Amino acid sequence: AGRTPPGAKAEPPGPGAIDLGAQSGRWAAFQERHRLSCEEAARLLLDAYEYRGLVKHTGGCHCGAVRFEVWASADLHVFNCNCSICTKKQNRHFIVPASRFKLLKGADNLTTYTFNTHRAQHTFCKTCGVQSFYTPRSNPDGYGIAPHCLDDGTVQTIITEDINGKEWEKAVREHKTIRDMSKP
Repeated sequence: AGRTPPGAKAEPPGPGAIDLGAQSGRWAAFQERHRLSCEEAARLLLDAYEYRGLVKHTGGCHCGAVRFEVWASADLHVFNCNCSICTKKQNRHFIVPASRFKLLKGADNLTTYTFNTHRAQHTFCKTCGVQSFYTPRSNPDGYGIAPHCLDDGTVQTIITEDINGKEWEKAVREHKTIRDMSKP
């Protein structure tokens, strides 16, 4: 497979096809061994390369209507904010770029609450009321993920940092890295 018989004219690969040359046999064996389609195998290998050093965490709300996956470190840097809403919800979260987050199911079961500047998008499950992730005001190009909504087995350690959300503008302005946490 992948070789042109002597005297035959090689056909150019079709749209989207890639000529793997000498790696064709390895690729086919990899797909067969792991029972993956070509697209699934490509996604697995691209994820392993692009998210090197990161872990794929999965999680969701209490009732299971909302499920997501997120690529982040096994060692989480979690913020404990004392702003009005985070205090009421006991919202502790770590921040990831939007490109590392994927909603697997439940988009139609999410509702959003906003207040004040309306920049933060506090999403939660319509059924059970759990906020497993949201779009933080500090990082509107990323997601704040609730570590307690992750499935067991992928988190190694959690370091918690208090942030003074009661003085949000000052706290974010003075924080050295928070705005960069949603950058790929």
